[in-house]
Amino acid sequence: MKSVRSYTKPLVLKSFFIFFLFSCSSQTETELQSGAEPQVVSSENDSIEKPLILGAERMGLYLPMLESKKVGFVGNQTSAIGKTHLVDTLKQLGVNLQVIFSPEHGFRGEADAGEKVSSGIDQKTGIKVVSLYGNNKKPKAEDISGLDVVVFDIQDVGARFYTYISTLHYVMETCAEQNVPLLVLDRPNPNGHYVDGPVLKKEYTSFVGMHSIPIVHGMTIGEYAQMINGEAWLKNGAICSLEVITCENYNRDLPYSLPVPPSPNLRTDAAIALYPSLCLFEGTVVSEGRGTEKPFEIFGHPKLPADRYPYSFTPKPGFGSKSPKLNGQKCNGLDLSSFGEEGMNELNIDWLIDAYSDFQGDDFFITKNRWFDILAGTDELRKAIVAGKTAEEIRASWQTEIKLFKQKREKYLLY
Repeated sequence: MKSVRSYTKPLVLKSFFIFFLFSCSSQTETELQSGAEPQVVSSENDSIEKPLILGAERMGLYLPMLESKKVGFVGNQTSAIGKTHLVDTLKQLGVNLQVIFSPEHGFRGEADAGEKVSSGIDQKTGIKVVSLYGNNKKPKAEDISGLDVVVFDIQDVGARFYTYISTLHYVMETCAEQNVPLLVLDRPNPNGHYVDGPVLKKEYTSFVGMHSIPIVHGMTIGEYAQMINGEAWLKNGAICSLEVITCENYNRDLPYSLPVPPSPNLRTDAAIALYPSLCLFEGTVVSEGRGTEKPFEIFGHPKLPADRYPYSFTPKPGFGSKSPKLNGQKCNGLDLSSFGEEGMNELNIDWLIDAYSDFQGDDFFITKNRWFDILAGTDELRKAIVAGKTAEEIRASWQTEIKLFKQKREKYLLY
């Protein structure tokens, strides 16, 4: 469970291009490949700005680990350095990529939430793609057993119900069973500056919540991988051989703007900030903005009173939402974009409580298959809202578990 921070083994370079690439700094590697402008962070004394260097950009650390190896790659459209997909770069550098594993939304990130994603061939590279969504959430033994190493590079957003961390779990599990090491290329968590929400109860375990963590966990995906190992969350307590290539100059308390939308309905920094709070509306009859230009920045329903919910919208089929909730119905709601743009420092449940109170009907929560409770990770939140408890009372109910989680989390943090 260690973080890879340096590399000293000599590498036989196959071309002048690769030699020049390795002889440069990580920042220059990025500029050579994509022309991207790196984000910067302040040093501790705020007098010097240093470039944020992603794990994927630190090729001098991990390319030697891939030399002469059969490599599997778990990624999607966020697996990029600037505008260049990492798979394209690795293939250009001669890495022997055998198979690509794709999570929810597919390898190129164009599928709806919950939509079946088929396996096949990536048309751009010709590499076999195995979908890890739908009925095949866990890689099969035969998909992994012939590989020497698996690389995992996916941008997460720090919410328990965002399924990329569930994919991480299953990849680690198969790697552990087949004795294939996993290399995680770390990326910042845009919601990594706080921890909040109810902690999942084991009886509500699902693909949108596999571990007993709060809704907002405050960890990078590399840190989370270490926690999966350290807490023995894999089947039969298996341990995955894990290496994490850390980000350089990363500070979880500073804002991070995602260069690529991590999924079709998280299109802006505001939506990503609001997502942990507004995703709970997925477990209600209220629209969370899918089928509009502002998914996860707005919410509404025809039965909400227009005087209190003056923002109107009509969900329609479109990119990222082929069959949106309340399709074709005019909704009264709120536009929360400004809250997201300012950034969130806690899980906001006031909007959920107010919408429940103002809703004209008794069918607010989706209880079929316990959907709201599955998202919340407990039935206590729904019951508290129905009982008329205030946001302050509800938030107080999970503080003890949050404290215990933070104590447990501490030994896995890398930044």
